[in-house]
Amino acid sequence: MFFVYMNWRQFAGSYLSFSKKDRIGIFIILIIIVMIYLLPRFFAKELAISFIEDKELYTIADTLNSKQTKEYEKDENATGFQYEPSVKNDFSKGELFQFDPNSLSSEGWGKLGLNEKTIATISNYRNKGGKFYKPADLNKIWGLPKGFYDRVESYITISNSRNENESKFTADKYVKTERKTWNIELNTTDTSALIELPGIGSKLAMRIINFRDKLGGFYSPEQVRETFGLADSTFEKIKLYLHVNVPAKKINVNTATKDELKLHPYIKWNLANAIVEYKNQHGNYKSIEDLKNVLIIDEATLNKLSYYLSF
Repeated sequence: MFFVYMNWRQFAGSYLSFSKKDRIGIFIILIIIVMIYLLPRFFAKELAISFIEDKELYTIADTLNSKQTKEYEKDENATGFQYEPSVKNDFSKGELFQFDPNSLSSEGWGKLGLNEKTIATISNYRNKGGKFYKPADLNKIWGLPKGFYDRVESYITISNSRNENESKFTADKYVKTERKTWNIELNTTDTSALIELPGIGSKLAMRIINFRDKLGGFYSPEQVRETFGLADSTFEKIKLYLHVNVPAKKINVNTATKDELKLHPYIKWNLANAIVEYKNQHGNYKSIEDLKNVLIIDEATLNKLSYYLSF
């Protein structure tokens, strides 16, 4: 028993005794545990108070909204909702007379029985460029009392000055001009004549002339379609005004060098080389038919070159 008692004391002394630092640490941990336990309860109380306050605010807002909503009344004859002032606009006592809503003064609207707020709305509408083109346009005015238009409809007279001005503007703007007839010979024309064609500016005109000079001249107006940057839609507009009377310049295929041949837009370097090499091996060409023996030349290219090669 004594042995067991001694072992227990040793165990308690080794594992259950606390130093000063240990006691301070345990005390801090206990404080943290208490704070963690109490904080949620504290914040829950604050949230409850906040919720009650918010609920009271929402209740007040709903009350105000319901009061404001009563000031609006849906007009079944209009396209939307029309404002109905809390103080009725008693226009029934107003005078009735012929008037133009585009020029009637504020005093005139007042005589018709409208209040200052509605008159100000009409003035703002007109000051911002708004126009009344027909009597029914008066219904566009926001805040116009219900029944006012029906009362004054037969007294509205709108000046037709707008229609007269539109007719004058249209006549001035769309005066028909005599259509110019172009007749352009492609191989002798210059850029100034081409620029007059629809859709042709200075750049396109210069490209057409440069392409013509490299070819040695056009043999058909259809070749203009091949000009770089020329849209098919533009060519369709101008092709009726183009024609070719002057023949294109030709190159003597039997005396031309490879470098001279390759300058032509329809002859690439490999074709120029093949034409000259075939001639060197078999002798001069006698006709366009002889060029068919050059294997790399196709039928379409041969047809084009027939206008540019001489023998």
